[in-house]
Amino acid sequence: MTAMRVLVCGASIAGLTLAWHLERSGWEVELVERAPAFRDGGYMIDFYGPGYEVARRMGLHDRLEQARYPVTELAYVRRDGRPASRLTMPPEFAEQVVSLPRGDLARAVHDGVRAPVRYGTSVEAVAQDRHGVTVRLTDGTERRVDLLVGADGAHSRVRGLVFDEERPFVRYLGHHVAAYTLTDPELSRRAGDRYEMRTVPGLMAGTYALRGGRLALLFLRREPDPEPPADPRAALLRHYGDMGWILPEALRHCPDPPRLYYDQVTQVHVDEWSRGRVVLLGDACQAVSLFAGHGASLAMAGAWVLADELGAPGDIGDALSRYQGRMRPVVLEVQRFGRRFVRWMAPAERWRIAARDALLRLAGLPGGGRLLVGSLINEGHDLVRSASGAGRG
Repeated sequence: MTAMRVLVCGASIAGLTLAWHLERSGWEVELVERAPAFRDGGYMIDFYGPGYEVARRMGLHDRLEQARYPVTELAYVRRDGRPASRLTMPPEFAEQVVSLPRGDLARAVHDGVRAPVRYGTSVEAVAQDRHGVTVRLTDGTERRVDLLVGADGAHSRVRGLVFDEERPFVRYLGHHVAAYTLTDPELSRRAGDRYEMRTVPGLMAGTYALRGGRLALLFLRREPDPEPPADPRAALLRHYGDMGWILPEALRHCPDPPRLYYDQVTQVHVDEWSRGRVVLLGDACQAVSLFAGHGASLAMAGAWVLADELGAPGDIGDALSRYQGRMRPVVLEVQRFGRRFVRWMAPAERWRIAARDALLRLAGLPGGGRLLVGSLINEGHDLVRSASGAGRG
């Protein structure tokens, strides 16, 4: 029997996870990625829930344990660096949440994928019939495949080519986000093994120390205009340079793009995740936003569910419909949480900052930490229980 062929557009966490599963099920897999090379590093994420279970089933537990960073405390600090509120993380956090740079998670999946990745390449045109999909790539070559997967992010090229845009798919959440990593052993030592954040109305800056004398920084700014600034580095210096704490020293290390990540905070809302033999995956159809959490977890869970359904008997179209039916309700719930939560990350009002600090102090009371961790890790956990009986084990 001829192997089924799939082209995956996008070689980040979702696309790589799908490739990992499908090639082990006998599919012929190829990936294309518009970035010129694999993207290491990235901002810190907390990885947990259904994606963590998928990673465990893929045999990645030990690899992630080696890459993880201990998080002993979450603290909001004042201008002089003294804590305004803090929470010592409960043992359940370390047991069920892995904190690591996003690129380290992607690398762990990447290293187990045998399929080739064509970097600096994306999809140029798509034509499909009931038997398959003809894809022209930006390098001028063509592919004939049984399935095309758009795992190419919130601004998906595949989605733009194949899906009707009667209404905008990308919803702007009123904030800009930026991140970069610097090397400064003294600043890294001062940060230690804790998340520290500083907020003033409309602005949030956070840090976490990395190995090798490095420091990861994350910035969130309330901004009604979705257009990014012409000079992102200058915008960071202008908005955050007067906030005190370690920011004046840290901002002296601020690079220009592309080493400086700068983007809108957005969510993606798509009513139909597939058209014929073209299907969307990851942020292309389910972006929940950086500050909703669960993004990497849902990316891996979505890939697992899609592979699970494609492995069941029956038509590809039915498999794609079942995949959406399993994933979309969980995605919508996480998106609703994200829209509520982002207002507390960079509060526009001082009273909201004070209320958040009070809530964090309450979470530090006996039992409060367990409730906090429980609210993070439970969403969508049953996604990785096979509905079709063809689950990867």
